[in-house]
Amino acid sequence: MKKILILIITIFTLNSAFSQIESAFDTGEWFRFEMSYSGWMKAGEATLTVNESIYKNKPVYHVVGKGWTTGAVSWFFEVKDRYESYFDKKLNVPYKFIRDIDEGGHTKNIEIEFDQNNNKAHVNNIKHNRKKTFDTQPNIQDMVSTFYYLRNNLDIDNLKINDEVQVNMFFDEENYGFKLRYLGTEVIKTNFGKVNTLKFRPYVMAGRVFKEEESLTLWVSNDKNRIPLRIKADLAVGSLRADLDAFKGLKHPFKIIVEN
Repeated sequence: MKKILILIITIFTLNSAFSQIESAFDTGEWFRFEMSYSGWMKAGEATLTVNESIYKNKPVYHVVGKGWTTGAVSWFFEVKDRYESYFDKKLNVPYKFIRDIDEGGHTKNIEIEFDQNNNKAHVNNIKHNRKKTFDTQPNIQDMVSTFYYLRNNLDIDNLKINDEVQVNMFFDEENYGFKLRYLGTEVIKTNFGKVNTLKFRPYVMAGRVFKEEESLTLWVSNDKNRIPLRIKADLAVGSLRADLDAFKGLKHPFKIIVEN
């Protein structure tokens, strides 16, 4: 369960194929997601909130992502995760990332400061009182800022079915090449009505958790907001699904085909 929650926030929690001129989001945007296991058991909730702040004299977005288990799942495996990203309002590159998690008693408390000018990541492992510095790719993203970067730069007119999109991301103490494949458009039924969506297939590592590297499917709204509406994961045992349950503070109108 813990790896699935991390992955959901990571993806929502998401380059040449990306080029949207107008920003897809702004301060005050808020999402809440409901997660279910095998289509019937409620497993947890997650939220994403966009604030604004000043970081080292630079105007930034401060995004806070939270995830936690609920119901019967929390009886035997309780999760309380918090992720924060401070990224430049104009350049959309992160300056600071925080990961503070408690997953069934497994805890991490990590802060990362990004030196975008010198392509460095300064990692402070607070739990173990350990500091390290790593080389990064230019304009590196963290697991939260990646999603907002992609939302702001998606140009669907130049994206063909089966095209792959890659983003360089740094997570904990590792450079990670995040990749997903575009599957086309699809109308799905949501809590708000039927919505035209863009469908993607993020690549994951097959093994103990996922059946294969193409076990995930992601749907985002096909409008200027690029709202994450649903993600479905086929697991080694059962499946996990996260659906957008509530929202506020959208910058653009939310296009619904048929209201519920």
